[in-house]
Amino acid sequence: MASITLNGIEKSFGDTRVLSRIDLDVAHGEFLTLVGPSGCGKSTLLRIIAGLEAASAGTVRIGERRVDGVRAADRDLAMVFQSYALYPHLTVAENMLTPLRLRDLTARERLPLVGPMISRAKRRELAEQVRETAEILKIEALLSRKPGQLSGGQRQRAALGRAMVRKPAAFLMDEPLSNLDAALRVHMRSELAELHRALGATFVYVTHDQAEALTMSDRMAVMMGGRILQLDAPQKVYDDPADLAVAEFVGSPKINILPGEVDGAGRASCLGVALSRQVDAPAGPVAVGLRPEHLSLVAPDAPEGFDGRVVHAEHMGADVYLHVAVADGEHRIVARALPSEDPGLGGTVRIGRRRGEAMVFAPHGPRLRLRDAAAPAPAEVA
Repeated sequence: MASITLNGIEKSFGDTRVLSRIDLDVAHGEFLTLVGPSGCGKSTLLRIIAGLEAASAGTVRIGERRVDGVRAADRDLAMVFQSYALYPHLTVAENMLTPLRLRDLTARERLPLVGPMISRAKRRELAEQVRETAEILKIEALLSRKPGQLSGGQRQRAALGRAMVRKPAAFLMDEPLSNLDAALRVHMRSELAELHRALGATFVYVTHDQAEALTMSDRMAVMMGGRILQLDAPQKVYDDPADLAVAEFVGSPKINILPGEVDGAGRASCLGVALSRQVDAPAGPVAVGLRPEHLSLVAPDAPEGFDGRVVHAEHMGADVYLHVAVADGEHRIVARALPSEDPGLGGTVRIGRRRGEAMVFAPHGPRLRLRDAAAPAPAEVA
């Protein structure tokens, strides 16, 4: 297995810039996810790593080897696609054997009649590699079946097996679970994470599904507009987003973004409710972010809160997410509550917030840091 290093990667199609100076280091054995909305450039970046696209500028290294200009077939990478890309007329075992035959057998040894006779020992070794990989993936019983006889999850395991059997330097995965139903996606997420731990392999995984990024990755890179906005551990990205766009993209239900104000002393407020911490920012408008799990129903006479009316309720079993139109009539808040607390549609509620959890962003997006009111502002560095 190997590390992957990208320096200053840019990509343009005509006058349209798709990637803007991407710098990225993927450590040996790391599971890194590129996540973002459609059109953000994540699949293009993966294809550049694979050698399926040429970068307009920048360098790609796999381990210590610079691979710009090296063919995809010579980069020793395995790619798993959304469409599985299995040969429909071959069995699972034959699909897994195909890349090994192309790599390890000579042209003469691959001939239909003569080949099996002159390469028996090699073919036995290749068959044993397929059997060992099938055992890891628990697909031994599927080896004699063709793709049309498999379920979606079984086809995905077969595609993984075909990639694994080559023992590549790294695995590249382009939305491999998006064709599966919701229940199977959840199951395959855990299987992929367990497989990564068992192999100790380098995984670069592309998805638009934040749940996949949050649950499987060692680190996740949130991409938008051809740039990486934040690269960090999943929980760090969720708890401490560096940008308003990252905060809005990561999290389900979506974070509540409400209008706020900062006064001349750095005191921030949101819809008339003052925050306990101060902002090191000039006076003016800001955006205040409050995640649904940091809000709760409080007593009508609670000293701080937002009054409103329930306009929708999402019942999720153990929790219910209440969509509340606040009293100003212009904004809605989503708050998590217990099913027993649901007042029903049209019910009036008061929403309180957990102290210390609010996030403040500048109007143009960057995060503004909060500090305790009693603490002095950090000294500026000349």
